[in-house]
Amino acid sequence: MRNQTMLNEFFLTGLSDLPDLQLPLFLFFLLIYLLTLIWNLLIITLIVIDSHLHTPMYFFLGNLAGLDLCCSSVTVPRMLFDLLKKSKISKMACITQVFFFIFFAISEVFLLAVMSYDRYTAVCQPLHYIRIMHWKVCVQMISSVWFLGFTYSLVHTLYAFKLTFCRSDIIESFFCDLPQLFQISCSDIFINVLLIFILGGFLGVGSLILTFLPYVSIFKAVLKMQVKGKRGKVFSTCTSHLTVVFIFYCSVMFNYFQPSSSHNFHSDKGVAIFYTVILPLLNPLIYSLRNQDFKTALQSVLWKIFPPK
Repeated sequence: MRNQTMLNEFFLTGLSDLPDLQLPLFLFFLLIYLLTLIWNLLIITLIVIDSHLHTPMYFFLGNLAGLDLCCSSVTVPRMLFDLLKKSKISKMACITQVFFFIFFAISEVFLLAVMSYDRYTAVCQPLHYIRIMHWKVCVQMISSVWFLGFTYSLVHTLYAFKLTFCRSDIIESFFCDLPQLFQISCSDIFINVLLIFILGGFLGVGSLILTFLPYVSIFKAVLKMQVKGKRGKVFSTCTSHLTVVFIFYCSVMFNYFQPSSSHNFHSDKGVAIFYTVILPLLNPLIYSLRNQDFKTALQSVLWKIFPPK
């Protein structure tokens, strides 16, 4: 066997090597991150304090806002740090970042499926909605979402810890992720890739079916509605959810379900920026800007803080 130096520290290439771009990029993404924190925290706060939003739909939306906030916080602070000062990241810290990112991302996949079922029950079985989607069921669903996300991430993380690195200490990304780690590993990654395609494919396809299938019945029910105003409100809620689902699945599938040899790290960075930085900001905007209940709740809070003269 050849003598090989095992690497335990890595450099993240970040977004750009051009010194003149470091500060503008830092300020731009810092602004996006702060807006993400503010908007998601605002949604969670409104759902907690406004009794009109104490319904299953907004309970799930609050969890989605929490996942978006956590997912962004796993990747963006490190990216901002590297834009100001380049430093190595240890193998332990790198794989820890992988664990939390996969945990929050896959939990969001399962949560989107649960939200579809909630919309199906509300539209297609309105008379039984309260009986079916009572709080005990909602808590059980959310607990299952977080448990499945944790278990899925733990499996990948345990196998990632078995990898050894000796080819390069440069990770072609602004955060640690499995495809980039596979590129610099000198271990056999067959099991790791197989886990992504089997577990990820099975759970991903299953979640995708559970997410989109209810909308067949939903749209049939909506088209039968006689009241146009009610039809428009249901369409607005459903299209917001479908928009989030479509964007999220497209970006995740592009990143994970392609052969390692076909990875173009410049395009991968662009997609990664979208679903780790931009999407956590877009999700609350997509749901809240067209939602009258959120607008009313926000207006009520603002009137309490700044009473009209």
